Amino acid sequence: MNEFEWRRQLRELRAPVVPPHDLWARIDAALEPAEPARTSARPGWLLAASFAGLSLLAVGLSLRQGAVIAPQQGSTATAATQAPWKPDDPRLAGAAVELDAARLELRQALEQAPHSAGLQRLLSRTHQQQSRLRQLDQQAG
Repeated sequence: MNEFEWRRQLRELRAPVVPPHDLWARIDAALEPAEPARTSARPGWLLAASFAGLSLLAVGLSLRQGAVIAPQQGSTATAATQAPWKPDDPRLAGAAVELDAARLELRQALEQAPHSAGLQRLLSRTHQQQSRLRQLDQQAG
């Protein structure tokens, strides 16, 4: 096969190709629902059920969150250990706030799942990062 034959074949590929039969009729038939009356009533019911379920979930989570937060606010021992640290160097302040927020969230998660090894590792890593940040603050100051 030489270059002229390749070019001729490439020109033939540019020509429009008409399918032997109409493809849209089969596509429309495949997409058409079998029983339209039954499916039109179903989305309203599903929407109402999903809304009710999400509402119950939101109420349950807010009640549980209130139960988790309430003991921490009354306890002086936990309030003293959770006091946020503020570095002298303003460049490190954002990292200190983020690490403190992460530590508090991990402690709350550990109250719900105290035997979680993954949460324990994350809390340990957060403490290591906080101590490294304190070292950086001491070196900068």
